[in-house]
This record gives sequence, structure tokens and C-alpha cells, in this order.
Amino acid sequence: MAGLKDIRNRISSVKSTKQITSAMKMVAAAKLKKAQDRVLQIRPYADKMRDVLAEVSSSLDKNHASCYGEVRKVEKVLVVLMASNRGLCGGFNSNICKKAMAHVKENYPAQLEKGNVKFICLGKKAYDFILKQKFEIVAHSEEIFDKLNFATAAEIAEPIMKDFVDGKYDKVDLIYNSFKNAASQEQKVEPFLPFTIEAGEGAKKSDYIFEPTVDKIVDDMIPKSMKIQFFKSVLDSFAAEQGARMTAMHQATDNATELIKTLTLMYNKARQAAITNELSEITSGAEALKG
Repeated sequence: MAGLKDIRNRISSVKSTKQITSAMKMVAAAKLKKAQDRVLQIRPYADKMRDVLAEVSSSLDKNHASCYGEVRKVEKVLVVLMASNRGLCGGFNSNICKKAMAHVKENYPAQLEKGNVKFICLGKKAYDFILKQKFEIVAHSEEIFDKLNFATAAEIAEPIMKDFVDGKYDKVDLIYNSFKNAASQEQKVEPFLPFTIEAGEGAKKSDYIFEPTVDKIVDDMIPKSMKIQFFKSVLDSFAAEQGARMTAMHQATDNATELIKTLTLMYNKARQAAITNELSEITSGAEALKG
């Protein structure tokens, strides 16, 4: 059995760890509340904009085509992988990185063999993982989650959209953790380009008089809708990260509490055994003196 001093040191160490994990849990919970509110606010907006775009597009001339919707033979692929800058969030990073690898190997084996699959990494963990896999990283950002707003997300989305129009890529996918609740995240693969107009349940067809032309309105709405879609994905990833971290730190705190109980019981047993042994030695000594 371990000595009393060793057990005391372990109890002290676990208590310090428990304080850290408890503090990290509270910080993650505060960040989660703000991130969750932002996600829940932008989702209806993004859905409504998609419905409006679908409704307006129904009045388009059949020959009208957006430069962002051009469907080409897929030769060159860009994958935007979103993870986090820090760990201690359970399987949040490893799960999304594995999802990205599985998606690429399953859907783009020919492009992968030719070296035509490239990555943009958002978050240090995504960058470190893709770097180890030896894929080409055309850009990466760690600061986006520190200054998370629409303007910052649009700065990343705009060059991607331009590269697609210029023919640098034929397909762009977003891979990220979608926020469901504090304890659950869903790994999502979302096509970003070419852009397709899909109506949601709330969409309906109506006859309107458009000013300026419907073509001009749609051409202006599409890039805005794409940037909102991109921003929503980043917000989703950030909220999912905070939920995963809060859950992981909650479990770590509970485990530390259980370990402290176990070590305290072990300490009391060791202390009791030591006292019993000392009493036995004293009694034996006293009996020897009598003799």
C-alpha cells in the first residue's frame, strides 16, 4: 500500500486538477450561452433568405445561370475543415478530422491520387492534423474564433468564391461540427460550391414586379446568401466546441471528485493500519518490559 505522504500528495494534486477543470467548465458554459444564442438567431435568418432566394429564382429565365452555380467536371477540390484552436474538448477535433479524411477518400479518390484535393483549415487543431497527413494547405486561420463576426467570415469566404469562379476549384465542401445541444454535436459535410438554390418548407411561389430586374436581384442575393451560409457554419462549429468542452470538463470534474473519495478512503485505511501497527508495537514493548 502506498505511503501516507504519497497519498496526501495525490489527493492534493487531484484537488488542484479539479479546481482547473471546474473553472474551465464554467468558462465554456458562459461562452456556450452566447454562441448558442447566435446560432439560434442566424439559423431562421439563413433559412428565410434561402426561401426568398428560391422564390425569386422561380421567376428567372431558364437560360440565366449564376457564375457560382456552374456545374463542372470535378477535377480540383477544396475542403474547408473547421476544428478548434485548443484541446480538452473530448472527441470534438478527432471526430471531425476523421470525418474529413473519410469523406475525401470515399468521394474524391481519383482527385486525391492526382494531388488535386486541397484544404483550408480553420482552427489550429485542423491545421496540425492536415499537416501531418501531408495534404496541401492553401490557407489557414486561427484568429477567426477569437474575432468571430460576419465580416471576418466573409473575408475568408470571398477568396474561395473568387477561386471557384476563376476555375481554380470545381467543388468546395465545408466540413464542421454542427451544434445540436451541449452534449451532442453532428459532423456535417456541406456542399458550398457550386451553389444550388433549394427551397425550404416555408418557400412559396408568388408573382411580383421586380425593380431592378429579377436577374440582378438574384445575382446580388446569391453571394450574400453564400457568405451567410459560411458564417453560420463557423458559428455552429464554435458553439459545438464550447458544448463539447463544457461536457468534457464536467466529466473530468466528476471523475476527480470520485478519485478524491477513493484516495481519501485509501488514506484513512493506511492511517488506521499505521496506528494499529504502532499500538501493537507499544503493547508488545510494554509486555516485554513486564516480563
